[in-house]
Amino acid sequence: MSDDINAQVLAEIRRLAAAVERLAGPPPAVNDWNAADCFVWVPANLKLQPVPRPNRIALTLIRGVDHVRDILHENTLRFAEGYPANNVLLWGARGMGKSSLVKAVHEDVRAATGGPLKLVEVHREDIASLPALMDILKSSEQRVILFCDDLSFDHDDTAYKSLKAALDGGIEGRPDNVLFYATSNRRHLLPRNMMENEQSTAINPSEAVEEKVSLSDRFGLWLGFHKCSQDDYLAMIDGYAAHFDLGLEQDVLHAEALEWATTRGGRSGRVAWQYIQDLAGRLRKPLDRS
Repeated sequence: MSDDINAQVLAEIRRLAAAVERLAGPPPAVNDWNAADCFVWVPANLKLQPVPRPNRIALTLIRGVDHVRDILHENTLRFAEGYPANNVLLWGARGMGKSSLVKAVHEDVRAATGGPLKLVEVHREDIASLPALMDILKSSEQRVILFCDDLSFDHDDTAYKSLKAALDGGIEGRPDNVLFYATSNRRHLLPRNMMENEQSTAINPSEAVEEKVSLSDRFGLWLGFHKCSQDDYLAMIDGYAAHFDLGLEQDVLHAEALEWATTRGGRSGRVAWQYIQDLAGRLRKPLDRS
């Protein structure tokens, strides 16, 4: 009789233990910083997913943005060497290489310093999980650039408050080993009609706008990207063609590239790269972007 009771008690204990484990959820993932130089933040299991082969191009291939390139490179170099540096907002015309520049500068500085500089991409929809990510990073010996591509906020979107706290606010502040780089088509990360609506409906219009604009003010560096001239566009084309040894006469190359830009309705680094992909495909030549 006692054996039956003991068996029932043990079964009940196992059932309760299993229930507690389910409530606790999966154990946090162990992040291996040696697995890669670039990672993607996966908040569902608090994991930094390694990216063995990042989608990036060499820094020397990015043309037409020399001034902002040098500023971003210097800021990143200071950070990698352990000196003070600023959060950076890269804003402006689409297709001008904002995200490509971030990834290229990271690789160039990492290779030059040989230090533990990591790039962690945070998807726009995961901004609210930044406090959990900061909690993981602050105890790390790595120096980490958090990167959010195409960052912007729409009406009634409150995730920007989490970003404000992560950038500068909170009693702890931003960890010294973490920097935040973001790209956006909007300088203030919010649509103009949203700001105008806030101003027209608020009891104190200036305070309502200040609340929204204060987010972009948390970025110490604003780097503007503007539509490129024809000369800059053709310099991008020439740089790509020489790097990949496409072997087309310059007159023919320029004529085709300008026609391609006309069909796309404008010139940009993205349009230049798309033309080069088309040309390499026609010539049956591979493109190694490293």
